[in-house]
Formats: sequence, C-alpha cells, structure tokens
Amino acid sequence: MKHPSAPTPPLIRPGLLILGILLIAANLRAPITGVAPLLDNIRDSFGLSTAAAGMLTTLPLLAFAAVSPLAARWARRYGLERTLFVALLLIAVGILARSAGNSSALFIGTWIIGSGIAIGNVLLPSLLKRDFPGRVTSLTSVYALTMGAVAALSSMMAIPLAKFSGLGWPFALGALAILPMVSALVWLPQLYARTAPAESTATAATSGPLWRSAIAWQITLFLGLNSLVYYVIISWLPLILHEAGYTPSQAGNIHGLMQLASAIAGLLVVPMVARLKDQRLTALCSALLLLVGILGLQFAPNWALIWSLVLGLGSGAVIILGLAFTSLRVRTPEQAAALSGMAQAVGYLLAAAGPVLAGKLHDAMHNWQGVLSVAAVMSLVIAVCGMLAGRNAYIETPASAK
Repeated sequence: MKHPSAPTPPLIRPGLLILGILLIAANLRAPITGVAPLLDNIRDSFGLSTAAAGMLTTLPLLAFAAVSPLAARWARRYGLERTLFVALLLIAVGILARSAGNSSALFIGTWIIGSGIAIGNVLLPSLLKRDFPGRVTSLTSVYALTMGAVAALSSMMAIPLAKFSGLGWPFALGALAILPMVSALVWLPQLYARTAPAESTATAATSGPLWRSAIAWQITLFLGLNSLVYYVIISWLPLILHEAGYTPSQAGNIHGLMQLASAIAGLLVVPMVARLKDQRLTALCSALLLLVGILGLQFAPNWALIWSLVLGLGSGAVIILGLAFTSLRVRTPEQAAALSGMAQAVGYLLAAAGPVLAGKLHDAMHNWQGVLSVAAVMSLVIAVCGMLAGRNAYIETPASAK
C-alpha cells in the first residue's frame, strides 16, 4: 500500500501535473474579470452605486494583499499540493456564495474567491520553479495564455449565459464554479504528494534595506501602477463602452479580447527580455501602448476594439517585464522572493483602490472622461518608472553583499 505522502508514479505525474497547472491557471483571473460585463445587472438588482459596485473588483485585490504573504507559510506546513487544492475549493465556494442572490453573500463570496486566487498566484510559480526548472519560461507563457484565454471567454459568455438561461446574472456567474470543481478533480492525484514550495517563493517583504532601495520602489511602482490602471479598465470597460453606444454583448466581447491580448503579450515579450541586458526601451514602449489605448478609448471610442487590444498588449507587456525585473535586478533568490512580495503587497493595495475611486469619480462627474484622464496620467508615470527600472543595475542590500 502506498504511503499517502509518496509522489505519484513518475511516468504519470508530469502529464497530470502540467494539466493541473494549466487548469489552476484558468481559475486565477476569470472569476474576477467575468463580473464586469454583468455589473449593470448586479447594480440594478441591489441598488448599488457605481463606487459600491467597484468593490466587487476591489475585494479580491484586498484579499490578495492579505492572503498572499501567508500562502507560502501554509504550503510549508500542509504541503504545496494540498494548499493548491484548498485554493480551488475556496474559489468554487466563493463563486457559489457570490451567486446566491443575497447582497451580503455577494461580497463575502467575492472575498473568498480572492483568497483562493491569492494562494494560486503565489504558489503556482513556485511549483513551476521546483518541478520544471528547465521549462519555467515556456510553461509560464503557456499558463499566462491559458489564464487570459479563459478570462476572455468568461467575459464573452457572461451576457449570453445570463440571457439564455433566463436566470440572469446569478446563473452566469454561478456557472463559473464548474471550472474550479473540474480543476480540483484533476488535481486529486497530486494530493499523494506533500511537498514544500520552492525556497524562492514570494513572501512578505520585511527587509528594511529593500524598502529603502530606489530600484525596488521603481519596480514596485512599475508593476503596482499598471495593476491599478488595469483593474480600473477591466472593472469598468463594459460600462464605458455601453455609455459610448455599444450593446452589452459587444462590450463583453471587447472586454474579453482585451484580456486575451494581455496574455498574448507574454509570448512576444519573454523572448525579447531574455536577449536584452537593458530593458528601458521595451518598458517605455509597453507603457506607451497602454497610454495610446487609454487615449483612444477616451477620444475615439468608435475604434474601441483596436484601442482595447493595444491597451491589453501594453498592460500585459508591463506585467511580464515587471515580473522579470524582480529576478533581473537582484543577486540572490532570497532578494527575489522579498522583492516579489513587496511588489505584490504594494501593487495589490494600489490596484484595490482603483475601481472604487474610479466609481466615485464617475458618480461625481457623471461620465468616464475624468477616469480615463487619470489613467492616462498614470500611464506616463508607469513609463518613467519603467525607464528607471529597466536599467542594467542591481539592488544592493547587506544580504547581497555577502
């Protein structure tokens, strides 16, 4: 009889593991981004203000900030495989709670979803580093593309599902629970293993010298401000397009394609980063794509499909570059883990403020022009941070000098 902690047979495990990784990745964006096309319906159901509806995107991001620093600790105590399994269960439970038709359950379920996704965000890269050290770049690109493709599909299907079922937004959002349930079933064979995450897994950054490093802050703001802009757009794009004259279905399709474009950016940027020692020009171009997309939505909304694709490519490229900087600008794995933790903690908090503040600004101005103007300014700041972070330099702390 096989001991419960023994790994699955080597001939079976790699294929199942890669499938499981891709299925987990499929759950890390769709449950959040699939809400945006249905926000109008949800607001009408509960009489929510625009700012209150923004909490449906903000709550998961706050959960990311709260739960991410704990994920590695739980994985070391209970095992990486089991912790990821629990993450899938949390996502499924959260989706079902959010769709119960009760306003309290709507927000509680949203927090639970964010907690599950936070665990997956931290531990999935660790799994790749530990079990596929020679294929990290290729597998990361594939799982990022999977994540974006499924998120795009969830946005495109939201309105048709709500109309087709006749049950409205609760059915459309509740149907997403099938994905984490199937993923958990496929992941079951991995529970025979009980292993610790890679030592370089992102943890909370508690190093004083790191927080006093200019390069660390440049990277953190490059990623964090991009997250702020991305989640503002991802939260409100369907409503921005609806006010510009698009139907809900058209807005949902454009919203989905933008997410797909953000994932495809990784396939273009990853090979480029590997060849360059200095990434300043790449960072500048990525941020300018983001700026062009926002300005296009603001001043030429009739071309929204093109602007959304440009915006998605720019934002996706910034994410890939920022994540690469957390490895390229440090000298030790411990520094990389701490910098990643710092960037995630600050980035999630910045991003969490975005949708609610954007909703308040919309309610005050009764249009989206102010929101898009602020997003455009933020894109310029991202460009400056990218130019600084893209230099061929290293973070110097006492730990790196040893």
